[in-house]
Amino acid sequence: MSPLVETVLFVFGLVALGYLAGATGYLRAEAGDQLSHFAVGVALPLLLFRTMLGADFQGAAPWGLWATYFAAVAVAWTAGHLVTTRVFGRDGQAGVVGGVSSAFSNLVLLGIPFMLGVFGQEGFEILSLIVSVHLPTMLMASIILFQLFGPRRNEPVHPLRIIGDFLRKIFRNPLIIGILAGLAWRLTGMPLPSLANRFVDALANVAGPVALFAMGLGLRKFGISGNIRPALVLSGLKLFVMPAVALAFAWMLGLPPLTAKVAVAAAGLPSGVNSYLIATQFGTGQALASNQMTIATACAAVTTAFWLTVATAVFG
Repeated sequence: MSPLVETVLFVFGLVALGYLAGATGYLRAEAGDQLSHFAVGVALPLLLFRTMLGADFQGAAPWGLWATYFAAVAVAWTAGHLVTTRVFGRDGQAGVVGGVSSAFSNLVLLGIPFMLGVFGQEGFEILSLIVSVHLPTMLMASIILFQLFGPRRNEPVHPLRIIGDFLRKIFRNPLIIGILAGLAWRLTGMPLPSLANRFVDALANVAGPVALFAMGLGLRKFGISGNIRPALVLSGLKLFVMPAVALAFAWMLGLPPLTAKVAVAAAGLPSGVNSYLIATQFGTGQALASNQMTIATACAAVTTAFWLTVATAVFG
């Protein structure tokens, strides 16, 4: 078995173990929620904090990387919206859910441990460049589209209120706090105290396995209930169209090999829970988002290995 295949099976195997723990009743779904809160609220922010302290981002081509990744996001989001509204006849709000489901990669719970396992610390440092702008960009796009396609209000919402809500969500997010805190400490030029470094290492080192197991346990409560056809189509857009666009842009922009492979792999990851949360906020498309997330995650064990193989063949 090749190291690439073994790593992919290991990563998705941890997700499967979490799912089985919930499916068999060994652990309750609430345990998955608490593990996810720990991973996103404590372990992963500390992992990003540690990465910001020691990362060398030179040669990572951030502008080319961002252009590649978000071009793929734009194409997949537009395709998902049009398929949901034009092909399956859903309204604009469900179209937003379809777009988010087709374009919002699970870069945190799945992406961070996946990149660490496949590409090591250097690949994770490149991914962190996407993570640092991914949430603000996707959240702002979701807020704008919510205003366009959401329920009409008697009184329009003032733009300053929208911006204020956006900034509050961003600067309260533990991942953003971890990134900013790491950059701030890095600017001081001081080494992290030994005891603090041991605390950070102890918690950051468990981030990957805990996040993957929690993700699998969390998938158990979503399941599949109706809307199978649109969910399958949206999963196809997420797992095939988005990474294909990323690969094309990475090649056209001449990204360095590792940066290109990380961009393609990140684009090929399945959707996370964000699409379901947005569907819940809209009050529509919850089953569509839930089904798409479950189907795409189940298929991603094969499709991510495929795109990694293709990217390696193209970029070396």
